[in-house]
Amino acid sequence: MASAGKEHLYKVLVIGDLGVGKTSIIRRYVHHTYSHNYRATIGVDFALKVLRWGADDTVRLQLWDIAGQERFGNMTRVYYREATGAFIVFDMTRPSTFEAVLKWKADLDSKLMLADGRGIATVLLANKCEQGHPLPANGLKMEQFCKEHGFAGCFETSAKDNLNIDEAANFLVTQIMASEHALLRRAAATDTVTPQLDRRRRSDGCVGCLK
Repeated sequence: MASAGKEHLYKVLVIGDLGVGKTSIIRRYVHHTYSHNYRATIGVDFALKVLRWGADDTVRLQLWDIAGQERFGNMTRVYYREATGAFIVFDMTRPSTFEAVLKWKADLDSKLMLADGRGIATVLLANKCEQGHPLPANGLKMEQFCKEHGFAGCFETSAKDNLNIDEAANFLVTQIMASEHALLRRAAATDTVTPQLDRRRRSDGCVGCLK
C-alpha cells in the first residue's frame, strides 16, 4: 500500500519597489496570464499556488504581494510574520530599483529570522529581462553580490514572456525545504542530548560532570 504524501504550506513574500512587476510575476505564475494594465497594489494582496512535489507531496505557496511603498511604513513587520521564503524583485530597466534591493533585504532581515537565527530563503529576481537591458553587473559579479548579501540565488525573469518564473519558484521551494530540514535535524539532535543530560543528573546530581 502506497504511503500518503506530505502537505507543505509555505508563506512566500514578494517585495520590491513600486512598479517592478511583482503583481505581474504572481499573476503569470498562479493564473498563467499577463496584462499591461495592473493597478498598483495597495497594502498587500494574496494568491495561492498548489504544486505537486516529487512523487507524492503537495506544496501550497501563499504568495504575499506587498506594495512597493510599504518599506517606508510600519506594517511590514505584520506582513512578514511567519514567512518562510521571499522574492525581492527589481526592474532591469530602472537602476534605482536595483539600488533599493539591499534596503528591502535589510528590512526583511531586521524583522524576520528562522528559529536558528538565520534569515529566510530569499531569491533575487531581475524582472523585465525581455527588454534587453543588461544586469547592473555581469553574471559573475551578480553571483558574488548574492553570496555577500545573503541571497540564495538570482534569476532574470520576464512576466510578459514567462521566462524563468517557474524555475525561480521551484528553486525557492527547494531552498525553503532545505532550511526546514536543517531546523528539524537541529531539533532532533537537541532532543537526543537532553535525555542523556537528564539521566546523568539523576545518577550523580551534576549535569556535565564526567567521572
